[in-house]
Amino acid sequence: MKIKDVLAKRKFLLSFEVFPPKREGNLESLYVTIRELAELKPDFISVTYGAGGSTREKTIEISSKVKNEFKLEALAHLTCVQSTRDDIAQILDCLKDENVENILALRGDPPEGTEKFIKTEGGFGHANELVEFIRGRADFSIGVAGYPEGHIEAPSIEVDMKYLKKKVDAGADFVITQLFFENDFFYSFRDRAMAMKIAVPIIPGVFPILNYNQVKRIASLAGVKIPAKLGEKVEINKDRPEDIEKYGIEYATIQAENLVKNDVAGLHLYCMNKSHPVKTILAELSLPH
Repeated sequence: MKIKDVLAKRKFLLSFEVFPPKREGNLESLYVTIRELAELKPDFISVTYGAGGSTREKTIEISSKVKNEFKLEALAHLTCVQSTRDDIAQILDCLKDENVENILALRGDPPEGTEKFIKTEGGFGHANELVEFIRGRADFSIGVAGYPEGHIEAPSIEVDMKYLKKKVDAGADFVITQLFFENDFFYSFRDRAMAMKIAVPIIPGVFPILNYNQVKRIASLAGVKIPAKLGEKVEINKDRPEDIEKYGIEYATIQAENLVKNDVAGLHLYCMNKSHPVKTILAELSLPH
C-alpha cells in the first residue's frame, strides 16, 4: 500500500530508517535487524541511498526484501547525485518491478571527497525537479525531506521553506524531517509550513545518539544544533560508551513523548541499523492508534 493511502486512513504513522551496509557480508546482519523491527509493526521502513548513489543497487535490494519478504511497506530513497534522467527512469522501473511503491525524493549530498553538489548533465539539480519527474512517470507515493533548522546550504529558513513548498507543489505527498534535538525547532517549522499553505503531513525524524562520534559528525554535516545539556552529558561520558547510549535513548524517548503529545503525524526513528534503541523508546511511549 502507498504511504499516502495509509496517511489518508490514519492520523499517526510509525516508521524506521535503515541504511545499506558498506560491507557486502553485513546484509544478513541488517536483515536480522529488520526482522526484529518488523515485530514492532511499523507502517513503513525507509532505506537510504549512499552518497553519490554508491549503494543504489543495495537500496533496491533491501527495499524489495522489506516489501516482499518482510511484508512491510518500503520507502526507497532516491537522489539526483551522479544520475541522468535515464538512470533515474531505470531505477524507477526496477523499484516498480519489485513492487516498491514509495520513494523519498532527495537532491542528495555531494559524493565523498567533494564539497558541493554538482548537477549531472542530463540530470536534475533540485529535489522538486526529481519529484516532478517521478510524478510524471509512475504512480509512486512520494516523500521529501524537511529541515526544521534549515538546510545547511540555504541562506535562510525562509528560503529553505520556499524550496519545501516547491517540492510539495511538484507532487510530494508527505514530508519527513531531518533529525533535530530541540522540539521547538520542529514546532516552528510546522507553523511556517502551515503559513506557506503546505498541507501535506509532516513526520518528525528522531535520532537517538548512540556514541560520542555521532554528535560531532551530526553537528558538522547537518548543521544541527546540539543543546548544551545534551552536549555536556555526552562530553562527560565520552569514555563510557554504554552511558552515552543509555542517555541518548532516554533523551530521544523524552523528545518522542513530547512530539506525540503535540499531535504529530507520526514518528520516524533513525535507528542506525539497530533494533534495541527503537524497542527501548517504544516501550516507554503510548502511541495513537
